[in-house]
Amino acid sequence: MKYPITAIIFDLGNVLIKWDVHNLYKRFFPTPEAVDSFLQEIRFYEWNARQDAGRLFIEGVAELSAEFPQYSELIQAYDTYWEECIPETIVGTIEIAQALKRSGWNIYLLSNFSVEKFSIIQARYDFIKIFDEIIISGEHKVIKPDPAIYQLTLEQIKREARECLFIDDSLPNIETAKQLGFNTIQFNSPEQLDKDLNVFLGEFYTNRN
Repeated sequence: MKYPITAIIFDLGNVLIKWDVHNLYKRFFPTPEAVDSFLQEIRFYEWNARQDAGRLFIEGVAELSAEFPQYSELIQAYDTYWEECIPETIVGTIEIAQALKRSGWNIYLLSNFSVEKFSIIQARYDFIKIFDEIIISGEHKVIKPDPAIYQLTLEQIKREARECLFIDDSLPNIETAKQLGFNTIQFNSPEQLDKDLNVFLGEFYTNRN
C-alpha cells in the first residue's frame, strides 16, 4: 500500500450497535409489512434524517404530526420509545475496535445521529469511550454521504483521506468516502470485517491479540 493507514474510522449504527425501527414499531403493528407500509407513507427515513442533521425531536414530531394527524401518537412513540430501536450491540465489532485500540491504533467514530439520542448511547454503552474522537452529524448539521462531513472529520482528526480506513454499512456512504480518497470497508458482519482488516493492515492486525 502506497500510503500507510494511521487512522480507523467506524460508523455506529448497524456496525457497532443494531439500529432497527421495526423493533420499536412491532408493538403497534401486526406484521413487518404493516410497519413498512406505515414508514413508507410518512416518509420516515427522509424525516428521521433531519433529526440526524440537527433538528430537535420535539420539532420533528410536531411537524410530521401536523402533516399526518391520524398518526400523531405513532409518530410521538418514536421519540418516547426510541431506545427500543437499539435491541443489542454488535459484540464482535466492539471487540475488534477494542483490540485495535489496545494495539495502539487511533480509532474514531463518524455517525449520522441525533445529538439528543446520542447522549443516551453515551450513557448506556461504555465502549463509546474508547474512541479518540467522535463526530456526530447532529452536532455539525450535516449528514453522510455529504462530502462536507468527511472533510470536517479529516480536519478534526488532522489526517488526510489516504491515511484513513473508513468502515460503514451504507454503500452510498462508502462510495463517497472512496471518491474522497479514503480506504474503505463496507461492513456486513464482524467476521467479514475481521478478514478485511487482515487484508488492509496485515501483520499490524493479525498480531493484535
